[in-house]
Amino acid sequence: MAGVVREVGAGVSGIKVGDRVIGLTSVGGFAQQLMVQAQALMPMPPGMDFDTAAAITLTYGTSYHAVVDRATLKIGETMLFLGAAGGVGLAAIEIGKALGARVIAAASTDAKLDVCKAHGADAVINYSKEDLRAAIKAATGGQGPDVIYDPVGGEYTEAAFRTIGWRGRYLVVGFANGAIPALPLNLTLLKGASLIGVFWGEFVKREPAAHLAAMRQLLAWLAEGKIKPRISARYALADTAQALNDMAARKVTGKVVILPG
Repeated sequence: MAGVVREVGAGVSGIKVGDRVIGLTSVGGFAQQLMVQAQALMPMPPGMDFDTAAAITLTYGTSYHAVVDRATLKIGETMLFLGAAGGVGLAAIEIGKALGARVIAAASTDAKLDVCKAHGADAVINYSKEDLRAAIKAATGGQGPDVIYDPVGGEYTEAAFRTIGWRGRYLVVGFANGAIPALPLNLTLLKGASLIGVFWGEFVKREPAAHLAAMRQLLAWLAEGKIKPRISARYALADTAQALNDMAARKVTGKVVILPG
């Protein structure tokens, strides 16, 4: 969330009434006012609007932790994204390009893939029309991706993992499909590959200094124009249920914002 500090508790330093801040909270963000821990706030850069500030933390924070910290993506490597038109997917595409990687976006419709291309994807795969394994092999010249970013799970996981390149890193980010897949572990042996869990929320709790460093880098990239959160819709606070239903119905590309006023 993003907003203006109205009050501060006893003993709080570094934050004052009237500060424009970006905040992180597990619950309570769908409100006109909320209370958060001081360490969960960071100042908004001058000139940043509230919508962008609210849209950057979760998606870009997750993808930065996944791509930079967990996968250690390197310049010249190839990364594949499943469900690439969602918020974390678009963020990961932009982060991958900022790092000098080649990015392949996979999504379920041509319209979503057009959004991915607009955010920098070098190649796209429509897995509702194409055989995923064959399309990945074609897009990588048979070498397979170095990194696979998977926030989807379900039926696509094994097909994607079977294409991964030697010493590849498979990022387990989430299960938007609703099904938690099972993999034959012999595949990791045959590929010399790694399965890597990405739990951004726990990372923020356990490594707050690393999280703040990541956010500073993201805000620097934002200022340089290397990343730009896509806000596909804005909803009034009273329409929050509709916003959540639209997300569940997969009508969203990028982020939606709830306006409290």
